[in-house]
Amino acid sequence: MSASPAARLSTEAKLKLAVTAVEDKKAIDVVVVDLQGRTLIADYFVICSGQSRIHLRAITDGLLEKMREAEVKGARVEGYEQGMWILVDFGDVVVHILSQEERDRYSLEDLWSRVERAEETAAG
Repeated sequence: MSASPAARLSTEAKLKLAVTAVEDKKAIDVVVVDLQGRTLIADYFVICSGQSRIHLRAITDGLLEKMREAEVKGARVEGYEQGMWILVDFGDVVVHILSQEERDRYSLEDLWSRVERAEETAAG
């Protein structure tokens, strides 16, 4: 019996598929944060914005559709109903789809870059 496509899909392939999916739905300012070896939460965060609740949901729907087509299972989705910050967790890749207001408020990219700088300072 051969492995399913999802079983063969590497973390990097899943990341690339997620980025492509959100870009296909015209997500704004797509950023990838590499978390490998820095946390057990995930290997990568994908962070992007949308222009409205409808746009955020469309980005999410497109992402979930692409992942289903690739037979990636087990996605957990939070915040879809509110539509201001939607989190889609694929285990090793977590996608944050935020309104610009929420993105500015929480500044996830800046948070992780500060963590990275602190780690570098502590290491040497």
